Amino acid sequence: MNGMVLRLIVRCLLQAVLTLLLVSAGVFFITNLLPGDAAQTALGQAATPETVAALRLQYGLDLPAPVRYAHWLGNLLSGNPGMSLVNHVPVSQMIGGRLPASLTLAAVTALVSVPLALFLGIFSAMYRGSLFDRVVNVSAVSMVSVPEFLVATVAVIIFAVKLRWLSALSHAGDAATLGAFIKAYAMPVMTLCCVIVAQMTRMTRAAVIDQLRSSYAEMALLKGVRRTRIVLRHALPNAIGPIANAVALSLSYLLGGVVIVESIFNYPGIATLMIDAVTTRDMPLVQACSMIFCAGYLLLVLTADVVAILSNPRLKTR
Repeated sequence: MNGMVLRLIVRCLLQAVLTLLLVSAGVFFITNLLPGDAAQTALGQAATPETVAALRLQYGLDLPAPVRYAHWLGNLLSGNPGMSLVNHVPVSQMIGGRLPASLTLAAVTALVSVPLALFLGIFSAMYRGSLFDRVVNVSAVSMVSVPEFLVATVAVIIFAVKLRWLSALSHAGDAATLGAFIKAYAMPVMTLCCVIVAQMTRMTRAAVIDQLRSSYAEMALLKGVRRTRIVLRHALPNAIGPIANAVALSLSYLLGGVVIVESIFNYPGIATLMIDAVTTRDMPLVQACSMIFCAGYLLLVLTADVVAILSNPRLKTR
């Protein structure tokens, strides 16, 4: 690894840290602008003013916002996101009970969507203009245009109501066997894959076609090299950077889609936990969940940037 590559990677890391710091300030101050009193909401309408004031003093809600932000950020950096105002248990404990379920859903979706999208995108580029390419393009554009909640609703009507093959709710905790696991994850994964695969396929196809239009690929084709060899041996390694960006950006979209999917299928993940926290105005829990989503998004984008830097042949020779 030469000095320029190392400097670019360090700059990406510093930009990610600075972005996360700005996001933390935005999350904290925006959640504090929400209407209502968190202490009053936690204690209920029957609480006396003295009780509400005591709770505000206990959790530091009476302090100025910049002071509370400094305390919250310091505790967050030390691994303590605070206490839940509603359940009176550590936020880390509540998130720890839900995060594995969301990570499992994201991992299964990635395992299904990434290979499928790369296969469709690469072969669509190899046989550009063919019937296969046109079918893939029309299907991808159609799927991108359809929101997740509509896909989930149609899937519930078809597979749960009409055919009765799957349950309308995802009971992931009861998945003791492979068959139960597939039944629990089939509709949530299918809903998330529809949009992700479509986006990833289109961007992968565009990256491979861009390489096939280059002079070295045309020269290889004129010399009689098979198209499959040109794509797999020459075009695909040079397209790794754009493809990695496509995969990372598509998977980052998964973070937003999982909120809708978990809500519709009553999946016990961190997204439903955050929605419940917003409903009860449990600010420490909302802020911690928001930071997890932002950190996940930045991690995916940072990974894509590092892969793009390491796969750039111009930087390798300097």
